[in-house]
This record gives sequence, structure tokens and C-alpha cells, in this order.
Amino acid sequence: MIEVEHLTKRYGATMAVDHISFTVRKGEILGFLGPNGAGKSTTMKILTCYISPDSGRVRVAGHDIENDSIAVRRCIGYLPENTPLYLDMGIIEYLRFVANMRGLPRERINAAVRRAIELTSLEDEITKNIGELSRGYRQRVGLAQALIHEPDILILDEPTSGLDPNQIIEIRELIKRIGREKTVILCTHILPEVTTTCDRAIIINQGRIVADGTPDELVRKAQRGTTIVARIRGPQAAVREKLSAFPQIKSITASEAGPNDLTRFEMTVAEDVDLGEDIFQMVAANGWTLSELSRETASLEEVFAQLTKAEK
Repeated sequence: MIEVEHLTKRYGATMAVDHISFTVRKGEILGFLGPNGAGKSTTMKILTCYISPDSGRVRVAGHDIENDSIAVRRCIGYLPENTPLYLDMGIIEYLRFVANMRGLPRERINAAVRRAIELTSLEDEITKNIGELSRGYRQRVGLAQALIHEPDILILDEPTSGLDPNQIIEIRELIKRIGREKTVILCTHILPEVTTTCDRAIIINQGRIVADGTPDELVRKAQRGTTIVARIRGPQAAVREKLSAFPQIKSITASEAGPNDLTRFEMTVAEDVDLGEDIFQMVAANGWTLSELSRETASLEEVFAQLTKAEK
């Protein structure tokens, strides 16, 4: 649905986007992640034909952004980070205005407005001016305008920025519902939005793509891998020696003995390794006590921090 090849954009001496390439499949919800200033918004502005790249090629639904930008705009719905709304207009008035600007035939406008209102659950607010709405409902109006022409692709730039926790949950659920029908790019630096909403994530930092995969795949690729945590009462040196005998354990760290002489051991293993029963039997055979045995997998937050810090 979207093909990006060697895309580059520079602002003066700053390389905002540095030869990035990626694709987005039809019906996919893609999270486009990165810290502030990583190049996310610049990439989205290029995809929506708001600005031109310095070099590279982008095709959207088969249309080249340089040679056929009008066709690209017709198949994209765009919600920018700062939604451009006319606060003195009513919701229906505004959506009819956007539909006219989008070139919808007059006989289709009423039906398009009704559908956009239903998709974004604005029915209870339609008698209000946009300026009377809460921030969350203004975001819904922004989504409605992005959907008014029934595009195949939806690009959302920081759609939950500035919302309270309840509004964030509502907007995320709305995005997932819309994603059943559309190809969606969700541009964000808020990691829970990716884990709860997206099928796949791209992490960009300093204009370059540093990771691409499903949230689970990115976690599996993390250097940390999986950690087994065990709290064991026994001689720390002897316990460590026995644990080190397991070839599947890559590294071991131990905290100082705590209350009741319990020591916390953290052992790094490959993701598919399960040593729970072996560790239990080893502890029992030596007459020690095991009070905790658990697995901890690297979170997407840790993967994100690892990848973006490594690039600085």
C-alpha cells in the first residue's frame, strides 16, 4: 500500500530523514516510533505531500508522490499533530466544509458526514460548536475530517497528545476499530499506544530506521533477552557456582543477601529456554530454599531506550 525507498530530507545542516526505506501492507496498523526530533513528523509530511523530499521515492496506493500528488492526497486521510479546526463552526458544518474541500459530489456529502460521525462516536455532540468540545472530542472531529472522503490510508500524527487517560483509551479503541477497515500509520513517541494498537512498529532515531517488526519481534531482538529471577536461601558463592554450571545461562548477577539470608539472582537466557524445573531440583538437591522463580522479558520501553540511546 505504501512503498518508501531511500527517502531523504534535510533542513539546512540538519539531516531530518536519512535514506530510510520501508513498506506498509494493506490493512496494517503500523506504529511509527521515535523520540522527539527523530524525523517522524517530517516523514509523515512527505507521505501526505505536504513537503517534498530531497531524494528518494515514495509510492502510495500505486501513485508517486512527486508525479501524482493529487491522487495520493485523495487516498489518504491525515490527522496532523495540531489539528486544524475552526472553533466557531458546528461539527456538521465543519465536516460538510471539509467534504466540499475534498471534492465529494453534493449528493454524497450528507451520507459521508453521517458515516464519519458514526465512526467517531460524535452523535451526542453534533449540536455543539467545535470550540465547546473537550480536547478528546476535538480529536474525534479531527479523525472525522480525516475519514470524510473514505480514504484507504489513514495517517495519524500524535493523535493522543494532550489527552487525559480516559480520552487516550477512547481514542486508542477508536483507532483499532478504524484499523479493521483501513491501513493506518500511527506516528507517536508513546510506547503503550504501539503495544495496544499496532500490528507492527518501526523505530526511527536521528532520521534513520533502527528497528522494524511486530512489538513481540522487537522485544525478542533486544540484547537483554529473557531474564530468570530466583530468590534462594543458601551460600551465595555456592549457589552461583551451581547456577553457572547450566550452559543455557549467559550471565548471572546477584544482589546482597536480604532478610532471612535470601539472595536475588538474575540470569540471562535465550527467550525459548525454560530452566524452571532444573533450578528447582538443583536447589532442593542441595537443601537450599527457593522463595521466588519467575521470568522477565524485556519490555518495548527497554528496547526503545536501548536502540535510541545506542544511536546517539
